[in-house]
Amino acid sequence: MTRAPVPRESVPVETVCALLDLVVADEASGASIHQALAAADLTAEAGDRLAQQAGQVRASFRRWRRREQELSAILSGVRELAELRDVDTLLERIVDRARGLLGADVAYLTGHHDNALRVRTTSGVVAPELRELVVPVGVGLASRVVTQRTPQWTSAYHENLEVPHGEGVDAAVTAEGLQSLLGVPLLAGTEVLGALFAANRTTYEFSPDEIALLGAFADHAAVVLQTARLLDATQSAAEAAHEATTVLSENLAATERASRVHEDLTSVVVEGGSAREVAETLSHSLGRRVVILGRDLLPAADAPFANDRVEGGDAAPSPPVQEAIRSSRRSGRCVPVDPGDEVEYAVTVVSDDALLGAILLGPGERELGPVEQRTAERAAQITALVTLKQDAIIDAENRVSGEILTDLIHPRTRDTGAVTTRGRSRGIHLERVRSLVVLAVPAGERRRCLGIVRALASSILVGEEDGLLVALTSDADAPSAAVAIRQQLTRRRATRVLAVAGHRIDGVEDVPTSFETAHRCAGLLERMGREDGVVDVRAYAPYLAMFGADGPDPREFIDVVIGPLLTWDAERGGDLVTTLTAFVDAQSSPTRTARALHVHVNTVLQRLERVTSLLGEGWREPEPLFRISVATRLHALVRGE
Repeated sequence: MTRAPVPRESVPVETVCALLDLVVADEASGASIHQALAAADLTAEAGDRLAQQAGQVRASFRRWRRREQELSAILSGVRELAELRDVDTLLERIVDRARGLLGADVAYLTGHHDNALRVRTTSGVVAPELRELVVPVGVGLASRVVTQRTPQWTSAYHENLEVPHGEGVDAAVTAEGLQSLLGVPLLAGTEVLGALFAANRTTYEFSPDEIALLGAFADHAAVVLQTARLLDATQSAAEAAHEATTVLSENLAATERASRVHEDLTSVVVEGGSAREVAETLSHSLGRRVVILGRDLLPAADAPFANDRVEGGDAAPSPPVQEAIRSSRRSGRCVPVDPGDEVEYAVTVVSDDALLGAILLGPGERELGPVEQRTAERAAQITALVTLKQDAIIDAENRVSGEILTDLIHPRTRDTGAVTTRGRSRGIHLERVRSLVVLAVPAGERRRCLGIVRALASSILVGEEDGLLVALTSDADAPSAAVAIRQQLTRRRATRVLAVAGHRIDGVEDVPTSFETAHRCAGLLERMGREDGVVDVRAYAPYLAMFGADGPDPREFIDVVIGPLLTWDAERGGDLVTTLTAFVDAQSSPTRTARALHVHVNTVLQRLERVTSLLGEGWREPEPLFRISVATRLHALVRGE
């Protein structure tokens, strides 16, 4: 007997299409599926199977769609991150994206720093403890993430005993109120850059999809972060290389300038240049004013640069400059001057232990770097060579001038032609000599004063004789020559200068007599205590006759004749000597004396009575009055009146 076949259940095409539309549109719920199947003649078992299968398909569609959205979010985030080049901004975007992907309350990123993990960037954090958190090695969830290089999570941090707790970490988590944490490593090849965390302030179970999602984002972010770090390092290296190249170029340029100026300074020495040429060469090279000081630390050469104003050319250096000079002498280096002074740097000019001067450098537009400072120090050495060379020349000139001067002053024969010829061969034209000036200056300044007087246009021959400077000039007026010479010396800070103008010279044969008279006059003035001023030897002829080299001391003569009056004036502030001098000049007339002193005649008479009481009744007699007249005039000369 043949068995009849079991009829197969069929579903209308319209029902299947409606069911698929519901699933694709993500509108397939249990009720909507049963409603779509109700039109078909199906058994309950078949309907349940179709509904179950449709639900599974719906769940798969939803999972794929969510995965697509997540991947799209990751790719979008990575694309945005890839456009960033600043590492700090990149870290901020990473934590913001991570927080948004998981919908977490908080996100933060830790990085390695001094064998510890330090929180570098946060998002959604309110407590400062977490922003400033440093996680020691082996403590906290972050240490496990980094050491194991795998995601680590917990739904209840404080209750999870598997996590290595630390006091500082627990305090920061508590301050922020965090409960559930998920951390994934930031891996770039074999290097762990740090850890990325998403956390919630409530208990939460992170799903595998969320863990995988954050891990995938961290992997992409790590690549972008590593690239940004490398680009940043490359940029820093490029900038460092550019800066090094710039510095090298500047140093090369400075070295070339230094080489050129060294060659120029060497040429100055070889060609017999002066300190002035050294100053000009250095000023042009360094682009600033250069002043060279002599042994006395007064300007010997001044080379302004461009439109620099030159003021106080003969002034002594300020205290800060003097201190810099002392410091430079100790160190041998170019020393900066305290700010605020018109001099910026100072370097001494020395030879062995002797101070020959200093070089002062003013401010300039170009910075005075190490190379330029070494250039100034080399210039100081060159200046020392120039100074020593000039000293040698001056010494030679002094010897020659001294020999010729000695032969003129103390001639061995009456024939002066040989001396004149010898002088002419040395460039000394003795036939032009018309006056002689004797100068008494302190011993320590004679060498410098010799150079100053020798440089004057009117000077023919200058030398030293018997402790005095002797200048033979072409000036026909000896007193005018004495005034001009003394002005030059005092302007250059010579302390004391007594200039004695000798008799007129018509030929070299007159030099001995003129010198002998001027020499005696200078000796007389020295005995009288006169150390400064200008005198004409002709005005002292009477006194030279009375108080010559072998005569009495003029100061003793003054003391003997009018000493009581000097004592009275000194002790009481009187005017007896002044009155007596005016009385002598007025030819013993009290009226004319009162008129000359602008006082009443009775005042003059009273003073003269006091003079009588001190000098005696006979002081008005011709012979005592003559001696008094001489004494008062000598006293006035001693006082420089």
